[in-house]
Amino acid sequence: MALLEFYGQECGPCMMMAPLVEKLNEEHSVNVEKYEVWHNEENLEKMRKYSPGRCMGVPFLFNTETEDFICGAVDYGRLKEWAGIK
Repeated sequence: MALLEFYGQECGPCMMMAPLVEKLNEEHSVNVEKYEVWHNEENLEKMRKYSPGRCMGVPFLFNTETEDFICGAVDYGRLKEWAGIK
C-alpha cells in the first residue's frame, strides 16, 4: 500500500494540509509519499495516472490499496480515515 499526496508548492489548501499530514506521519508512523506537481512535470504525470475522473487539482491524496482519495483540504478525522486508521 502507498499513500500519495500531490500538492503545489504555493497552494494555500496544500499548505493547510501539510501540518495534518505531518501529524499523521508522527502519530501513526505512516509514510505519505509527497509529490510537488506545479513545478515538476514528472510528478504531474504521476498524479494524472491516479486522478482521472477523481480530482483536477491539488491537494490530491490517493490510497493505492483502497483507491480512496481526497480532493482538497479536509479535517484530520477524514485524513485518518483515508489512511485506514481507526
